[in-house]
Amino acid sequence: MTHILHLDASARPGLAGSVEHGSHSRNLSASFVSRWQSERPEDSVIYRDIGQNPPSFISHGWIASSFTPDALREPWMRDTLAESEQLVAELIAADILVIGTPLYNFGMPAALKAWLDQIIRPGRTVDIDETNPTDPYVPKLADRPRHAIILTARGGIGFSPGGAMAHMNHLEPNLITALGFIGITQVHSIAIEGQEIGGEILAASVAEARSKLDALVGKLQTELEGAVAESA
Repeated sequence: MTHILHLDASARPGLAGSVEHGSHSRNLSASFVSRWQSERPEDSVIYRDIGQNPPSFISHGWIASSFTPDALREPWMRDTLAESEQLVAELIAADILVIGTPLYNFGMPAALKAWLDQIIRPGRTVDIDETNPTDPYVPKLADRPRHAIILTARGGIGFSPGGAMAHMNHLEPNLITALGFIGITQVHSIAIEGQEIGGEILAASVAEARSKLDALVGKLQTELEGAVAESA
């Protein structure tokens, strides 16, 4: 059975097309999970709406607790890390991470950054090899294949690689770097553009994104079934 962790980071609570000012990124992420489960209903999904219920920002106490070896942590340190422990456990259990997120001011929403800060943890998702000071970081989530699906919506156009605005897009590059740091290197990205423009430009982008999404679900499920057959 495949485990999916589904995150939505948009500040917009509703779905585009259903409510005024609804979220296109939520539409994409919901469509991905729905499409996936229509073919594999036995697979499990954990859902977190971090856009409406953002994780806590890390603090001085959080940093001190995180870098203290587990055996030496005081009770208050364990309490400080309780939220992080839950988020990390969800991520470690996941085979597929689905992130629905808008592009806000050329980067990720604060809620998604807060989630990243909570799950990038020494000893939990990355080890530090003190014997190798020039390259000390050892990703712990490289223990098995994991996929990350970044489903995003942008107000403008041209933010994809090769586009006129690509140099101003710090969302996918940031996520790819952070996830790769902990060992999730198989990353797939699909975007809707032109939300502020609307009309035919937006409609065409939505249609293209949905087509890519269907193809991606099919591709990943075929690969998964092939891997299972090889191991049988």
